[in-house]
Formats: sequence, structure tokens, C-alpha cells
Amino acid sequence: MRRLQHLLTILLLPLLLSCGCGKQGGASGYRIEGLVLNKTSLEMVEGDVVELKAYPKPSVANALTLSWSSSDPAVATVAGGVVTAVAVGQAMISVAYQTAKAEIPVTVTAKQPAPVAEFARSVMYDQKIGSLNKPAEVELNGMAAWQEGGLLVNKTGGIVKLNRFYALAERAVRYRIVPTGDAVCLFRSSEGDFQARVDVPGKKISIMTTPVTTAEAAFLAADKEYEVEIQHIYQKQILRVTDVASGTVAEVVAVNDGEGGCGQGKINNGFYVGPGWDHYCFGLVSGTSMLVSRITVESLKDKVRLLIIGDSITQPEAYYPTADFPQAYTQLLIERLGGRAMSSGRGGGTINTLLEYVPHELPYIQADYVMVTIGANGGNTEANLTQLVKMIQDCGSIPILNNMPCNESGTQNNAEFGGNPLIRQVRAKLGLKGAELDKATSLAGDGMAVDKSMMYWEDYTGYPAPMTGWQIYHHPNPNGGQAMFRQIVKDLPEIFE
Repeated sequence: MRRLQHLLTILLLPLLLSCGCGKQGGASGYRIEGLVLNKTSLEMVEGDVVELKAYPKPSVANALTLSWSSSDPAVATVAGGVVTAVAVGQAMISVAYQTAKAEIPVTVTAKQPAPVAEFARSVMYDQKIGSLNKPAEVELNGMAAWQEGGLLVNKTGGIVKLNRFYALAERAVRYRIVPTGDAVCLFRSSEGDFQARVDVPGKKISIMTTPVTTAEAAFLAADKEYEVEIQHIYQKQILRVTDVASGTVAEVVAVNDGEGGCGQGKINNGFYVGPGWDHYCFGLVSGTSMLVSRITVESLKDKVRLLIIGDSITQPEAYYPTADFPQAYTQLLIERLGGRAMSSGRGGGTINTLLEYVPHELPYIQADYVMVTIGANGGNTEANLTQLVKMIQDCGSIPILNNMPCNESGTQNNAEFGGNPLIRQVRAKLGLKGAELDKATSLAGDGMAVDKSMMYWEDYTGYPAPMTGWQIYHHPNPNGGQAMFRQIVKDLPEIFE
């Protein structure tokens, strides 16, 4: 019996050795003879993002821990197989697992600017007002009285309010007015963060910045009709006054220059103009009266490929230094699309803010896609996110629901707060697409801990409650803006087709 067992062992030993000789202790437990990439070469344009896949030979069930590298990161970078074209040139992307290796040549060419589209304005609100037409959304607040020829503003110390919320970053409001010779007329946002004046006795027009931005308007006189137009174009505010009879124009321009961070975290002295979103308001600073006969609100673009909506992350013009503003993700998207995009956001906004202003904007703009990034201030629920999605679809647009980027408070991962777990759930339930902006702005690419190099530092020491004492990395800086842009290009290539 023992001799038989001994004989069997001798006979089976070569077979056992042949099964074990391929072991090399790696993730698969088998010798990997080579790696094969799913592409043989890459032709890319600056800013492009492409994901490569590497397959082992022979194939194995377990995932391998691969090592990716670029011969020239100044031309193209690679992380986890995702290649980003940085600048014109050539590079070799390599992937390795122990002794197995594969390479692919990458050629990056210059990005050709997309043809800049031409746009018409789109009227979002237009009312001739007076005793025969008293729109309910024009709230007098005891400052004015309806007359046959218009609304006579004849009291100081308050404002008349157009109770329609607007946050679009490229829009204009126009008023037809007839002032008295002593009237200093006020046009402002309901928050008061933006204020403009038409000073008839002083014969000047001004945007009330510090110092005041002003221009002479020698043609201003009593009882003449003027068109007052205020344009909001991202960081720029334009006040233009036209004499209707003669066509003479006076104009003043002020550009918001953000501080970057706050307190000790600010990187720029800044020049505050005010974002000018929310409700349009007007009144008298001093003088006898101003007759307002018409109010018109317009989008400066009638159709876009992409409308980007959300909170302050989608309205970076308020905090970005002007020199850095082109690197905000909204501006990179607009540039990539040749101008065929706009943003609409509000600092401190929530999902309920979007539900208030989107009905006043989106029905008047032809938008192929509407990209939503909302939730950093809480308030998201499955019900209101679904309501917003239906609102977008009813306007004939394709909704996109992005993950929130990371921030130091970690609210993006709080399901009860309305963070990314809920956003993913709603996106899956409704069959939507979205960009994983949390992964783009996290240290490990997992959406958990924020990469502080991608955020401005905001020090709210000395600020009023509830921000008193906050010190937080919260709003994306140019590094974060570029990372978010690359993630959108990677996750949503159909927008750019």
C-alpha cells in the first residue's frame, strides 16, 4: 500500500509543479505575460479627456493594480487610465504590472476655438404699465401710484419691486422713464448689493461702487423720455441711458473683481459691484417723481447648447478674481462650446431657489441640455429634485444632475442634507446622466476628503452669524475649476458632439 502511494506521488508531482510554477504572488496569482490596451494610439486636442483600458494576457478574474505614467506630463497626464491632453506635443502613456508593460503614443494638437455663435435676445418679461394695465407682480410698496401713462413713483425711502426672480448671467432689464428735473432715480437689486442711479440735476449716471463708477450725461433734462438699460454679463454690469428722441447715449461699466477667499484667505483686494441677481427694483433717491411706462427683461442669448444652473459654485463671478475668472468651470464650458452656453446661479441658493427662478428663464431660452449642480446649502429631497427635472423636461431640454464637488464641511456626502448619495439615487431612478464633480475635487478621487489645493480658503472671522468663526475650504479655485471641467468633458462627451 505504501509503495502504491509513493508511486502515485511520483506520477502526480510533475502535474502539481506545472500548476504551481505560474504563481507569482500578484493580484491574480498567475503570471501575467503582457498587457494589451484598448487603443493603439491617441490623437487628442488640448483639454480632451480619454479613458484607456488595459487587459492582461492571459486574462484573469481578479482586478490588477496597474501603474500608469506619462513620459511628458506637460503634454498629457494620466491617472487610473484617464488621459488628459494638457498642451501641444507628443508623449508616451505607459501602463505596467510587474514585468508586463504596454505603451501608447499620444499626439496633442492645439484646440481650435469653436465658431462663436450669433445670438438674438429673448424677451423673458415685457409689460407696458399704467392704470389700464396693473401687473400683479409689480409691487408698489406705497412708493408709487398708477396713472394712465404709467406708474408714477413719487415717494422716497422705499422701492417698487418686480416680483419675478432672475439669476441668468447674461441678461438685461430696460425701463422707459420720464423724470422730473430734480429726480435722482434708483435702479437696484432687491438685496441692495447692486445699485445704479440716474441723476437728472447732476447730469450724470452712476453705479454705486466704492469708489463710485460714474459718467457724465449732459443731455439729462426734465420731462423727457429715456430708456434705462442695465446689462448683467457675468462679472460686468453696464448702465446705459438713451435719450429716446435724439438717440444720445451715456454709458458706465463696472466689473466685479472677487477676493478669491475671505478674511486671511483672500488673495485679491477686490472691487465689489454686486451680482445683481434676484428681483429688479426701482425708486427715487430724491426729487419729485419718475414716471415708468414699460419694463422689459431679456436674455442676451435666445438658444444655447448648455444652460448651467445652481448655487454660488455656478455663479463664481461673485468671488473669483477677474484675472482667474476664465478658469472657472462655467467659463471653460462656455469657451469650449463657442459661446453656446450660459450659467444661472445664486450665492447661497438652494433647490427651492432654482424652483423659483427657472420658470422665469428656461421657457424663454432654447437649451439642448440643462446641467444642475445644487445642494451645497442643503434642501435637496427626492421630491423637489424630481420636480426640477420634470420642469426642465417640460421645456424640451435634457436634464443633467451633477454630483456636488467636495468641500471641507463634507456636506456632499451627507444623504440627509441632500448630498451626493441622494443625487445618485435620484439620477438612477430617473435615468439621468451627471458628472462626478466630487471625485474630481477629492484627494483620492473617491469623492470623500476635499483636495484643498482646489478650493479657496474662506476665513469668516468677524463676520456676522451664522458664519462667524468659519474657516473652510469651500469654493473651487482655478485648479478646482479646471478639474471640474475635465470631469464634465469625460463624463458627458455628448454635450460637445
